[in-house]
Amino acid sequence: MSIELELEEVRPLAAPRLLTRMNARLAWSGMCVAMVGLMAIVGVVFYQVFGRYVLNDSPTWAESLAIVLVLYVTLIGAAVGVRDAGHIGLESFLVMLPDAIRRKVEIVIYALVGVFGACMAYNGWVLGTSVAPYFIPNLHVSEAVRYIPLVLSGVLIVLFSIEHIVAIIRGEEVAPSWN
Repeated sequence: MSIELELEEVRPLAAPRLLTRMNARLAWSGMCVAMVGLMAIVGVVFYQVFGRYVLNDSPTWAESLAIVLVLYVTLIGAAVGVRDAGHIGLESFLVMLPDAIRRKVEIVIYALVGVFGACMAYNGWVLGTSVAPYFIPNLHVSEAVRYIPLVLSGVLIVLFSIEHIVAIIRGEEVAPSWN
């Protein structure tokens, strides 16, 4: 008697699948937060313009809030762009490389992006804690609020870069979170 092991019976590692599911949900949630933030920016700026030119009484807090919202929308959206491969890249050079070299270059690229994300998270944390005792004028919230999206975006970029590296090693593609 011989024992045969079919390839279909071998189960893939659960950790990469869990990471993919978690990252897809995080990316989808991040994009929803960014869309709501973008609508909030439009509303706040509209209210500021309406107050200035129609009511002749511009709200003092509107500009500060719009600037903080821009930080959230931009940084969270950029992190989601890393996962969904929506960032700018020089793919024309990668396409010309042989597959084995291309995969290694892609791994190096995502490792560097992950290091950049870790630096963002760490330095955002350091800067946020250093300005936490101070308040944003007109909003009466801590200056640290401006650095929260930097930390969140950095952590997300690290997670999304790890997912891409695992997918490249496994010979898979990361499916965009909007499918």
